[in-house]
Amino acid sequence: MKFMVIVKANSDTEAGVMPGTELLAAMGKFNEEMVKAGVMQAGEGLHPTSKGARIKYGGGQGTVSHGPFGLSSDLVAGFWLIETKSLDEAIDWMKRAPFGGGSEIEIRQVFTPDDFGAALTPELRERGERLRAQAGKK
Repeated sequence: MKFMVIVKANSDTEAGVMPGTELLAAMGKFNEEMVKAGVMQAGEGLHPTSKGARIKYGGGQGTVSHGPFGLSSDLVAGFWLIETKSLDEAIDWMKRAPFGGGSEIEIRQVFTPDDFGAALTPELRERGERLRAQAGKK
């Protein structure tokens, strides 16, 4: 099962405060353990929302809003993409993440083609597989 682990933003991440050497080393060790176990597929930190934008769709076109955005529980500071046998295993891994007090993450399962049932026709499935293969070559 594939999961996206969403690291929630806080006032420090939104202010652009970078982690210190100790946290970077601990996070590097944690990531290395996940890679060696075949769990981690990707993981990145994100710049604050002051360097980003949002697009809201309606009426056939998108309306752009530039950051910064108000601190709320929907802001993301980083992510991991992991693959485990179950949600419980994903939780067990993430409980070991070297975060301090007040940090928060969210774990969400990623859809697979089978989740879409009959709506994902063989032609659409093949197109998706072809695009994923092409994207993986870059």
